[in-house]
Amino acid sequence: AEVDRKAVITDAELKAYYDKNPARFQIKEAFAIQTITIIPPDKATPEQLKEARKRAEDVLKLAKAAKTYEQFGLLAEKYSDDDYRVMMGDHKNLARESLPPQIVQAALTLKPDQCSDLLQLGNAYTIIKVSKHTLAGKQSFAGIKAELRKRMQAMKLEQVRSALNKKLHEKAKIEEL
Repeated sequence: AEVDRKAVITDAELKAYYDKNPARFQIKEAFAIQTITIIPPDKATPEQLKEARKRAEDVLKLAKAAKTYEQFGLLAEKYSDDDYRVMMGDHKNLARESLPPQIVQAALTLKPDQCSDLLQLGNAYTIIKVSKHTLAGKQSFAGIKAELRKRMQAMKLEQVRSALNKKLHEKAKIEEL
């Protein structure tokens, strides 16, 4: 009870920490995307490259018709050749600088839930669907307040518990029988 009572974090403490540590609450521009990627075999012949392009164009028609996350994801599971196919093509949130320029350029022109045209990256053909575009900026205090309180409370709880443990060890009398 003593530990819990001393580990309470007030709104003023939260706000002070938020104001003193602005860099911790900066977010980078990011895109949450799903992809379908058609990859021709290594050292592909011109015929195999042509076949991969044809397959990608066929999948593009299906992807354009997909209206939901799940529909696009099922297409990714069925047709995509990359490792993200097992996650419905979902790449979650990717920082802008970690993406190839062609993907960024396409993602900037798309609205959420829109599907790109065919993008060629090397020999691979990729179709992207933008789920969310997050602009760079600072997280709002209201948006992170609950999570920040939880994190700070856990840290303070551990500090108070550790101090109490140390105090008890200093005052403890140990008898050997």
